[in-house]
Formats: sequence, structure tokens, C-alpha cells
Amino acid sequence: MRIEDLFKIENTEREYKQSVLINFYYGYQSLDELHNLESKLRILLYNKGIGVLDGHEINMDNSDGTLYLYAHNAEELFKTIKPILTETPFMKKAEVYLRFGDISDKSAPEIDFILE
Repeated sequence: MRIEDLFKIENTEREYKQSVLINFYYGYQSLDELHNLESKLRILLYNKGIGVLDGHEINMDNSDGTLYLYAHNAEELFKTIKPILTETPFMKKAEVYLRFGDISDKSAPEIDFILE
């Protein structure tokens, strides 16, 4: 795999309708741990071909943040990334939101839970 492949946007990625958002407490001085997690997730998702990590937002004081992921199937995406999340210390007690429809669909089902 080449580094360019990790960031290439293909037409199928633009069609992803379901999402997984993960709110987490970070608390590290540098973003190295977050970038390491993102690299693992991007490689896994690329190899599995089931979704994309769109990026993150993090408070300026690095206290907490959110990861944004999209796929055709939010449940499958979460099940795929869960092992990496559970081995990541700052993901303990993260709030996970799965949305099973397009953001414009107000009736799309959603679930949320705390990552154990």
C-alpha cells in the first residue's frame, strides 16, 4: 500500500450514507497518540474496504475530541474497528453514535452507547 492510497477519495466513498461518531476524552499533550490511532484505523478500513475515517476534531487544549467515520453499514464499520478502539487507552468510556441513514434523513435510526 502507498501513502497516497490512504487519502484517495473514490466515488464509492462519497456515497456512504451511514456514520459512526466517537466522542472521547484525550488528555495528552501532543497529538501523536491520536494520529497513531487514525493511521491504524485508515489502514484497517482500506484493507477491509468497508468505510472511511474522515478525520477528527479536538479541543485546542487536547482535552477531548471526536472521530468521524462513514460507511454503507455503520454496524459493520463499528464491529471492524472495535478491537483497535478497545486497545486504545484514551478510547475508554468514549461515547459512540451509530447513525443508520443519511444525515438529511430525520427519521434515520440512531443508537448511542459508551465504549467499555
